[in-house]
Amino acid sequence: MHEIDLEKERKEILSAFRGLLRSVRNLTPAKTKMIRKAFDVAVEAHKDMRRKSGEPYIFHPIAVARICAEEIGLGATSVVCALLHDTVEDTHITLDDIEELFGSKCRIIIDGLTKIPEVFDENASLQAENFRKMILTISDDIRVVLIKLADRLHNMRTLDGMRPDKQLKIASETRFLYAPLAHRLGLYSIKSELDDLSFKYTDPDIFEMLEGKLKSSKDVRNRFIRRFTYPIKQALDNEGYKYDVKVRTKSISSIWKKMQSKQIPFEEVYDLFAIRIIVESTPEKEKSDCWRIYSIVTDFYQPSPERLRDWISTPRANGYESLHTTVMSPQGKWVEVQIRTKRMDEIAEKGLAAHYKYKENESNISKLDRWIAEVRDLIENQGLSAMEFVNEFKMNLFSDEIYVFTPKGDLRVLPVKSTILDFAYDIHTHIGNTCIGAKVNMKLVPLSYELHNGDQVEIITSEKQKPSEEWIKMVTSARAKHKIRDFLNDERKMIALDGKDILERKLKQFNLRVTKENVEIIKDYFELPSLTELYIRAAKGKIDMNKIRELEENNGFLEFGLKSDTPKDRHELDVYPKINKKEDILIVGEDFKNIQYKLAKCCRPIPGDDIFGFITKTEGIKVHRSNCHAVEHLMSKYAYRCIKAKWKQQKLKAHLVKLKLVGIDDVGIVNRITEIISNQLNVNMHSIYFRAIDGLFEGEIEVLVFDREHLDVLVQKFQLIEGVKRIDRVEEDYKEEFEEDENESDFEMP
Repeated sequence: MHEIDLEKERKEILSAFRGLLRSVRNLTPAKTKMIRKAFDVAVEAHKDMRRKSGEPYIFHPIAVARICAEEIGLGATSVVCALLHDTVEDTHITLDDIEELFGSKCRIIIDGLTKIPEVFDENASLQAENFRKMILTISDDIRVVLIKLADRLHNMRTLDGMRPDKQLKIASETRFLYAPLAHRLGLYSIKSELDDLSFKYTDPDIFEMLEGKLKSSKDVRNRFIRRFTYPIKQALDNEGYKYDVKVRTKSISSIWKKMQSKQIPFEEVYDLFAIRIIVESTPEKEKSDCWRIYSIVTDFYQPSPERLRDWISTPRANGYESLHTTVMSPQGKWVEVQIRTKRMDEIAEKGLAAHYKYKENESNISKLDRWIAEVRDLIENQGLSAMEFVNEFKMNLFSDEIYVFTPKGDLRVLPVKSTILDFAYDIHTHIGNTCIGAKVNMKLVPLSYELHNGDQVEIITSEKQKPSEEWIKMVTSARAKHKIRDFLNDERKMIALDGKDILERKLKQFNLRVTKENVEIIKDYFELPSLTELYIRAAKGKIDMNKIRELEENNGFLEFGLKSDTPKDRHELDVYPKINKKEDILIVGEDFKNIQYKLAKCCRPIPGDDIFGFITKTEGIKVHRSNCHAVEHLMSKYAYRCIKAKWKQQKLKAHLVKLKLVGIDDVGIVNRITEIISNQLNVNMHSIYFRAIDGLFEGEIEVLVFDREHLDVLVQKFQLIEGVKRIDRVEEDYKEEFEEDENESDFEMP
């Protein structure tokens, strides 16, 4: 067994701590003493703990604290909390100890960082509950979320030591929740790194391929950048500007998204990088300096009018300010140029932490306060489950914004795809509840009209109007949905009270006792989900009360004999007790504890693919590829329902796979493709479809292959055909397959 050199480790820990101290800004003797005390407490608390990699655990909190100081720009209090962030959860240290040693503010932050125990609403995902708890702290202290992001970033940087299934789960959660949150808080560099690290584990083959292409083209790219920036630098020097020119390379995950959305190869992604010009300026000259530099850039290179983005005049909701333009280089390539001041660049890189350094810019702070108010609106909606909360938060608060105006010219910021109703509720709840339409740019439009940047909106109301269920489908913002649901819930309560009176009178008319047991039997008989729904239907006359007489009755008490005491759709109650998620592995091709399983239709896994099992509510276990496009959805929301799976070494069996081919149309190309399938590899073809448009062809082929190796050989043969440019494995839409799982009202945790 390898002997641990404790003295060497001690020196490495002290070296890491000294590096942390060097990264903290504006360090005073008092702050240094407080950080040193937190370090000593953390070292002692974690002294017997080691990470999966084998290194002492204390390296993790030191690294998290350094990210907070160096990459986010947080101060001494945040560094102290980062050093102590795992002590309450994992060691003997309590929150009372934290408060006694470091004060109440540190206690609040560390309490927010401590995961909740596994005793909570059994219908919710643990990850969703943890995320909700973290978000609840936004209105108390934003530093909780920033430290949590630093913690997640370091975990992602050191994910190599984890098991592959754990890597996939953590990467999926990161891409689904934490990367968008970093983006919303203005931490663009952290957001990009989280996206890339997630991509590295969810799609390792594609990640390595794109990483290799970026490295191989780096020298050519650098030569191009030097030639492009040379005349701009000369002009800026002549004008006397103090500036810095940086190059921001597009993240690998963003490159892949562009390739997928535009259906283009790597070589055709024109915005692989952006030139960033950062100028030193005074507050009163910032805007004019940026536009002057824009003028210099466009003196040399022709701009694209459609690609001008002025985030200086109207900063984004998270405070991002910059001037973006895309210009044509002499080599015929489009190049994005970003122009900003040093202050703007710090806010762009370090997000919220930098806002407070520049508190004189009240417009930015008010935008931040507005966003926090939106978060508070969502938090106050107690009716949402943890998963609904996460979905609402992600959909509404991570979305891009549009800028619209009131009749008096006041600017309102709303999520993209907002409607008239979103705007009305943004002004006032009563205006939203009574809205019947609006005038947009002096033209009359309906409630469902989708607003666009620059629209001027005048709301029309009527006291006779009131919200309906359909309104929820018309709105996008969290605030509007919350207010509509509040109104409908209050209205439902009033209707339910009337329905309760109607039902009780009917029971007395039938000489039945008005008891909770009798009402429950009636609810079950009509197969309704709740007593409230029973009362509402009774009030609206949507159930036949006379059918109550068909139930057996004994001395005023109803008797309802069910064929089975097991409620419908409780398949998971039979499945979960049989599965040990940590130990069990589903082997495809063998019996698995008499539990039904089948291959998912969305990604059609074949032997050789990395796979996992997902426990459905009514159809047993479905086996998915690890890079199926449903992975992020399943691993982030329902990780507790995913189990490890692998293929059995068995007799060859053909599996159906769909391939999409794109290329340059040429005489005989379809014959060459089918000749490879039928003659060279003896592959059975299930279906084939090709079409040609403007010199290009696009085709889909369904073939029967034995395993991943067999498929790879077929794809390699296709790639050798002249004219074939892209070959993709087609996945089907998975949404319908999981619709039943979106509503977890009757789902129990394992």
